[in-house]
Amino acid sequence: MTHSTTLPVLVTGAAGFIGAAVAEALMARGTPVIGIDNMNDYYAVALKQARLDGLTARYGNLFTFHRLDFADMAALTTALEPHRFDTIVHLGAQAGVRYSLENPQAYVGANLAGHVNMLEIARARQVAHMVYASSSSVYGGNEKLPFAVEDRVDHPVSLYAATKKADELMSETYAHLFRIPLTGLRFFTVYGPWGRPDMALWKFTERMLSGRPIEVYNHGDMYRDFTYIDDIVAGVLACLDRPPADDGQAKAGGSVKPHALYNIGNNRSERLLRMIEVLEEACGVKAQLSLLPMQPGDVPATYADITALTRDTGYAPSTPIEVGIPRFVAWYRGYHG
Repeated sequence: MTHSTTLPVLVTGAAGFIGAAVAEALMARGTPVIGIDNMNDYYAVALKQARLDGLTARYGNLFTFHRLDFADMAALTTALEPHRFDTIVHLGAQAGVRYSLENPQAYVGANLAGHVNMLEIARARQVAHMVYASSSSVYGGNEKLPFAVEDRVDHPVSLYAATKKADELMSETYAHLFRIPLTGLRFFTVYGPWGRPDMALWKFTERMLSGRPIEVYNHGDMYRDFTYIDDIVAGVLACLDRPPADDGQAKAGGSVKPHALYNIGNNRSERLLRMIEVLEEACGVKAQLSLLPMQPGDVPATYADITALTRDTGYAPSTPIEVGIPRFVAWYRGYHG
């Protein structure tokens, strides 16, 4: 398909793990993508470049890429000037909970200033819908499991979480003042091929395959709602296709503006030690555990209540870790030759 009648979708964080996968899925259905990413070196730029190279190789004619920092409004406006688009998937952010303790300014730039810039672009272009990345980290140390979008999220335990909560609040304001349809997605631990090197699954795999011990926090008493990338992508596209209506009715998350908030997870909370067992099997190696105390900014358990997302979009994650983790390991071995 060389020409598409559909307008392109603007995807920020297009060289990122979720961004590249969403861009791929959009182009696979014939939708052109305008990708933005600043290619920062928070983790290996070569991995980001490899994701982009794959997109260009497979969908060159549908893919336009701009290397820029969306926290720079002038650069952003100039780059987008020639483009027409009416939807945005805003996934770009400074990621990582622990790094926010070391480099808070990076989060203020990307996640606060950058988010306002994207809202301003959405407003200027009168877009039909912007889907944006929030995070399960907004739930902080919530004791009530699973986390539901109706829960109060006023007690973040990391700056990263606080910036994501702020993004939701700013989005609510824009939905109110300018009636822009907005959907925020609170992602739970996403994993899979082309994943992020700063996340546990990658770190564990790397160390286990090179015979080194893995660092296990809270002495292994951790639970995560591990969500496979394909399930995440299906959820993002399902949301993109269904902008919240400006009808005064309460949306998921409680807004009466055209602004919805959803959890996007696997709806299963797996014990970290179970994840390690599955990984041992996939790697064919026994893990050496280095048991450590809880890390600042971290939470012991995450578990997504996805009732609202399933009700509104039909979202139904179908990949258990027993399937997803071996797929990641196979990809990892291939990527590292």
